[in-house]
Amino acid sequence: MVTVSTDAALLDLDTLHRWLSTDAYWAIGRPREVVERAVAGSLNFGAYDDGRLVGYARVVTDGATFAWLCDVYVDPAARGAGVGISLMEAVDAALTELQVRRTLLATADAHGLYAKFGFEPMAEPERWMLRTFAP
Repeated sequence: MVTVSTDAALLDLDTLHRWLSTDAYWAIGRPREVVERAVAGSLNFGAYDDGRLVGYARVVTDGATFAWLCDVYVDPAARGAGVGISLMEAVDAALTELQVRRTLLATADAHGLYAKFGFEPMAEPERWMLRTFAP
């Protein structure tokens, strides 16, 4: 049975960094120090099976008006076992408790999963702008 915790101290940062920096299309090459800073500045959700990290998601939020769901990842060996659903149930409960008005998500996959939790394509994408930084 998978359990989800928001206790960042439980996260296996070695595993998390390996997942993100080598297998997550949006974070390939992400340095360990950046993963550590991201964890420190976010609301983290770790999914565990017998104490072993099998999934992760994080939310960047002001806790009042806006949130960004990102770095959602499930260990390939655990995919198809409901880990993503467990993570999203925990994320949904936390966001509902915070009552943030908007939660943003950018993804190339798992649209069906996110739709079950109220995510939908932006009605007015032309109103949103993006600033990128390349060090």
